[in-house]
Formats: sequence, C-alpha cells, structure tokens
Amino acid sequence: MKFEGISPMGEELLRAFRLFRKADWRQKPVAGYKPSEIMALICIGNKADSVSCGMQVSELSRLLRVTSPTVTQLIKGMENDGLVERNMDQSDRRAVRVTLTDKGAAIMEQSLAVFKTSFEGLVDYLGEEDSRKLTELLGRVFSYFQERVFEPAEPEHKGDAE
Repeated sequence: MKFEGISPMGEELLRAFRLFRKADWRQKPVAGYKPSEIMALICIGNKADSVSCGMQVSELSRLLRVTSPTVTQLIKGMENDGLVERNMDQSDRRAVRVTLTDKGAAIMEQSLAVFKTSFEGLVDYLGEEDSRKLTELLGRVFSYFQERVFEPAEPEHKGDAE
C-alpha cells in the first residue's frame, strides 16, 4: 500500500506496524479460555484485597477498558465456568464484588507462566542490549502517539498503579 507524500522511512515504519496487525501475537488461550477472560482473571487476582473482598465490576471495567455491561457478560460466563464468584459488597449493597475461585486462580497462574515464558524467550532471542533498546523505543513510540496523535489519556487515580 502506498501513501501519497509519505517518506520511505515512514513507509517502512507503517509496514512494520502492519505486521503486528496481521500476526496473531496475542497470548494463545490457556486451557481453552479467551484472552479477555485471562486478562480479567489477572486483573482480579492482582488486586491486593481481591482474596478477602473482591473487585468491583466497575473497577474491572475500567482496568479492561470496556463497558460495565460487557464486563457483566464476561463475568457471567466465567462464573458459569467456575472461575469467579460474585458477592454483594458488605458496605454497599448496590455493588457487586468478584473474587477468583481456586480454579480461576489456577488458570491465572498458568496464564502468567505462559506470558512470562513468552517474554523471557523474546529477551533470549533479541539479547539484553536489543531488548533494552526495544523497550526504550516502544516507550517513546507510546509517548509520541499519546502526546501528539491521540487524545491524552485521563490521569490515573492515586493508588491505581499496577
């Protein structure tokens, strides 16, 4: 595909980015679960107090960057598969909290192991120096698009750092 007026280097960058669109580089399903389910399990499992009281649906929605109705459907399916449990919030009866079951925690741990192996393999493949360069460049690419191309993201709330 040719773009009128784009430099040769701009075309090369565009081709490189398009390779990622064509490749299915997302994590392959673990135990048959979809990437959206895996990401939800990881978000719930990484919440410090999720074991004791769980994560609110609205918070999970914000972390996954999808609407609350979408998360509700996702949670229903995961609940039917025995991965999560929904409970009423003890301090706010209108809110629902989601916790991992033992099965959900096990799938989350499997997924994290696969994810870790993938990135450790990439570091081995590229080497330390190129991995460090790639990390720096990807950070700069992200900053460029956030600052100059896309609308600035909403500032994170204190305590939201993951």
